[in-house]
Amino acid sequence: MKTMDGKQVARAAERLRQRASRHEAEQMRLRAAVYEKLPRVAEIDRLLARNVVEAASAAFRTGEDVELAIKSIAGRNLDLQAERAELLAEAGYAPDAADITPYCDKCGDTGFVGRKMCSCLEELVRDEQRKELSQLLKLGEESFDSFDPEWYGPLGAPDREHMEMVYELCLQYARRFGSAGSSLFFTGGPGLGKTFLSTCIAREVADKGFSVVYDTAISVFERFEKHKFAREPDEDADADVDRYMECDLLILDDLGTEMTTSFTQSVLYDLINTRMLRGRRMIISSNLSPEEMRRRYTGQICSRLDGEFTVVRFKGRDIRRLKRERD
Repeated sequence: MKTMDGKQVARAAERLRQRASRHEAEQMRLRAAVYEKLPRVAEIDRLLARNVVEAASAAFRTGEDVELAIKSIAGRNLDLQAERAELLAEAGYAPDAADITPYCDKCGDTGFVGRKMCSCLEELVRDEQRKELSQLLKLGEESFDSFDPEWYGPLGAPDREHMEMVYELCLQYARRFGSAGSSLFFTGGPGLGKTFLSTCIAREVADKGFSVVYDTAISVFERFEKHKFAREPDEDADADVDRYMECDLLILDDLGTEMTTSFTQSVLYDLINTRMLRGRRMIISSNLSPEEMRRRYTGQICSRLDGEFTVVRFKGRDIRRLKRERD
């Protein structure tokens, strides 16, 4: 089951409310213009509204004349509607020019059809997720299609062949997200494409409607610290901690750059363990090798990484440095 991010849903719901309000205001302005130009249409709308009330009253009466009364009202309505349509057409208006209708016919601009979120709100949530990821990851042209294996050496070079396999693993991981699969641990030196391929995965998984949260290890630990030790409740920090725990995919970047303390060790174990127990996946990237991880972090953490994560080693030369050299 896909998990919605509470902050993104709230922002999307506010956008939906604003859109519905603008749509209604535009319709009201158009109706006012129609009524000013065609006063008879305004009169017909008043008569149709009055007929609705009259029909409802007739339905509660008893006697043989009820059916006849309702049929009479229905006949008058048909005549009025035909006249209304003719007037609007002659003036060059659409048949619904003076109507007040919702922007979304499926949900009536509420965002929900019964208990299910409407597709109109789902699309706004996905858009909010894309905007958030773009801000955090500074998304540009990062996509699986823009991956260039030439940065890892000429055709047939060992590093290039290895990274082509890494690329294929990441591509399939993103495309099959939602089915069974493990979390990923990206390891390798700086500038080898760990963040690039994380971004590609994030973009594709988010486009499938899954909730994706990307953050650096330093930022995550800071939010947990505020959540636990703030003198006064910090709603933003509390919400961020919930997102880290509940999102469908958490991308934890640059693990190992934080100051390692008993608190960060405890948070990292709790984060990994809780998400694994809830069936939530993670991508952790680090410049540290698995061997260096074992020297730095507790046995409990390393046991979770060894047992629950697929280790993906990145090889080659620093691409950022290579690009600077070419420039």
